[in-house]
This record gives sequence, structure tokens and C-alpha cells, in this order.
Amino acid sequence: MSTTLDQSLSHLARHIPGATRIFLEYGLDFCCGGGRSLREAALARGLETQEIASRLEALERQRILRAPDWQYRSPAELIPHILDRFHKHHREQLPELIRLARRVEQVHGEHPQWPRGLANQLGTLQEELESHMQKEEQILFPLLARGLRAFVQMPIQVMREEHDQHGQALERLAQCTRDFTPPPEACSTWQALYLGLKTLRADLMEHVHLENNILFETAASTHRMETSHG
Repeated sequence: MSTTLDQSLSHLARHIPGATRIFLEYGLDFCCGGGRSLREAALARGLETQEIASRLEALERQRILRAPDWQYRSPAELIPHILDRFHKHHREQLPELIRLARRVEQVHGEHPQWPRGLANQLGTLQEELESHMQKEEQILFPLLARGLRAFVQMPIQVMREEHDQHGQALERLAQCTRDFTPPPEACSTWQALYLGLKTLRADLMEHVHLENNILFETAASTHRMETSHG
């Protein structure tokens, strides 16, 4: 029996470049729910465990490197990537998604499959995410960049808690939109909105993964080593 099934999602996401793409395909939460084993997470969703494990093992064997392996990059390299790839991108994504949601609601608000209040949900997520990113940019990231790891444990704890809240917001969005599936007769704007929401979910999950499972873990492990040698 493959030991891959008994490893946590966060461990697999860190050590197998491209694993996050497979997890997204199967709807497995590797960021906020990264502590669960692949077996536990897959069974909870009624998935074929060995099929997923086999794909991950093949990916590892073939060394399909679709993105830099951030596991072995320094915080000084990872932080600029997070800022440019995710913080900047989220600030572009959400205003457009809110605009599309308001437009669809204005035209199709009476449709039985339209999730009423979707634009407001996205507005709340935008406010929470903006506040979160500002705290990272103004407090946490400068501390990490300066190597002041003794001072980052409390900010990191707060960021992890807020990441959990972002994950819950994504789950609510998925539930009210039937996992971002528009009705067959949906107009092109409605379809574009749900496609954009799927992209937002993938981007935000990857964003949280890089912070929770790599950036924050690196800071925590380094701090533990410094403390033990001190």
C-alpha cells in the first residue's frame, strides 16, 4: 500500500511540484485543510484514493516541474513572488468579479439558480482579504525579510486564522453557486463570472498554501533551531 496516501496534503504539496494542480482538480483543500492525510481527505469526498496517489507518484517520478520549487527558496525570494503573483492579482480579480456579479444579478436576479447576495459576499471577501494583505505587507513580511523571526510567531498565528476564514468564505461561495456551475441557459457574463470565481479559488488556495505550508513553516522551523541552539 502506498505511503503517499498517509502523507499530509501540505507535505505532498510542498514536496511534489505540480501536486497542487491535481489537488485542485479533485477539490482537495491543501491549504487550510493541509494537515489531513491524502487518504482521509480523499475518502471524505468519496474519491478513489489510489488513483490520486498513483498520479502524484507518477508526477514525482517524471519530475514535471511546472513552477519553481519554492520549498527550497528563501523568504527573500518567495515574498516578492507572493506580492506580485497573488496580492497584486487579487486586487485586480475581486473588483471585476464584483462588477460581473452585480451585472448578472441586475439582469437575472429572479432566476431560481442565481445566488442572491453573491456580490455582497464577494465585497466582504474583498474587504477581509485587503485588510489581511495590508497586515502582511506592512508588518509580517518586513519582519521576515529582516530575519526577525522571534517577533513573527504571533503575526503568523493571526494570519493562519485569517487564512482559515478565507477558506470558509470560498466554501460558502462554492456552496451557493453549486461549485461554480452555471445553469445551461446562463448568459456569457454569468459563465465568465463563475469561471472567474473558479480561478479566484485556485489562486487563493495556492496563495495560502505558499504562506501556510512554506513561508510560515520555514520561519517557524528556523526559529525553533535558533531557540534550541541559544
